[in-house]
Amino acid sequence: MNPPDQRMVNAFDPAMAGGLPAREQALIQRRQQALGQAYRLFYQQPLHVVRAEGVWLYDPDGQPYLDVYNNVASVGHCHPHVVDAIARQAAVLNTHTRYLSDGIVDYAERLLSTLAMPGYQAMFTCTGSEANDLALRLAGSFTGGQGVIVTAHAYHGVTSAIAACSPAFGDGVPLGPKVRTVPPPDAYRGNTQDVAQRFTRDVQAAIADLQRHGIRPAALLVDTLFTSDGVFADPAGFLQGAVDAIHAAGGLFIADEVQAGFARSGSHFWGFQRHGVVPDIITMGKPMGNGHPLAGLMARADIIDHFGRQVRYFNTFGGNPVSVAAGMAVLDVIEREGLQQNARDTGAYLKAGFAALAGKHALIGDVRGTGFFIGVEMVSDRNSKTPATHQTTRIVNALRERRILISATGPAGNILKVRPQLPFGREHADMLLGALDEVLAGL
Repeated sequence: MNPPDQRMVNAFDPAMAGGLPAREQALIQRRQQALGQAYRLFYQQPLHVVRAEGVWLYDPDGQPYLDVYNNVASVGHCHPHVVDAIARQAAVLNTHTRYLSDGIVDYAERLLSTLAMPGYQAMFTCTGSEANDLALRLAGSFTGGQGVIVTAHAYHGVTSAIAACSPAFGDGVPLGPKVRTVPPPDAYRGNTQDVAQRFTRDVQAAIADLQRHGIRPAALLVDTLFTSDGVFADPAGFLQGAVDAIHAAGGLFIADEVQAGFARSGSHFWGFQRHGVVPDIITMGKPMGNGHPLAGLMARADIIDHFGRQVRYFNTFGGNPVSVAAGMAVLDVIEREGLQQNARDTGAYLKAGFAALAGKHALIGDVRGTGFFIGVEMVSDRNSKTPATHQTTRIVNALRERRILISATGPAGNILKVRPQLPFGREHADMLLGALDEVLAGL
């Protein structure tokens, strides 16, 4: 079995498998033999799931687990409208995009309308990693540059090119020689009023370093909620200076909305909209198909046209009729069920609840985020702000024992990553807050 992973937050240690029930031990052994050593499991006691519905996952014994982490099935696990759309389309037609069909055009037009910005076009892939990979190809083609700037603990995907732009993988995946990192816009460990200025200066310094080494900048690529860095959403507007800087250097701004998009911020449909900036390319994935593999990007038409004159684009499954039917159904559900408003209102209620717990428990150093993406930073001392990594791991696993599922993020793994599904209600928030209060009191 593979050794415990020191880079993946909250990874299962296979050496501890002997303490699990026989059923799970057997399944883990089969998994290792069939899938190999590269896959990882969550939690000290991995969760065995057999079905899901709404905001709940169920184990083989029928026990429900409140899912406060999975933004892939963003409008709720197995949402009937999405399931029906997939089944109906699969029974009629599923093929690639080199034939004329209405579905992909209808979906692209509807997706582009969420930008409220004219002059953009869409391209489809199967995964967010592919979308970011394609975005870098577009940026390189349009600018003639190769330099990429990302934040210090960013995660953008798993292809060779994108993994080289994802420092969250750690030393096992070296950064590309033409990649530069900048500190995230961390208001907790810096002057709140200076976040925008600091981030802009850091991006300018990275641009200058690329140029000093004869590398033309191609793109500034950021997750617009900075989720892997530790969830940094505020103050709204802090991205503008950095975007201006990359444009002045002849590069493009790529907004990675794989985690931040599709109404998650509550206040806006896309994370970049909170900052009032205009991206050149917007990438998306995960929640787009509610579990169906659908991803893609939207970019300025001149960027796509420049690329298209040199390269023909084709992705066998990207934008297939079943996938776009799933995507269209997700947009239906977000609109019909008022899920962006729910993310805004219930997210604010949940964030206020965490702030109240911070008044009771000194381990909570900071509560931040927006809508249904909240970071709760755990520190062993509020003055020194020393990361409470060990305690955070205990909290995540103690919540799992109470059948509530979250994880942690950040370079020190000390930030609770709270990312509920969009139908998450106040009653679910109360369950999470009550359980966390109990866990913190018991530490």
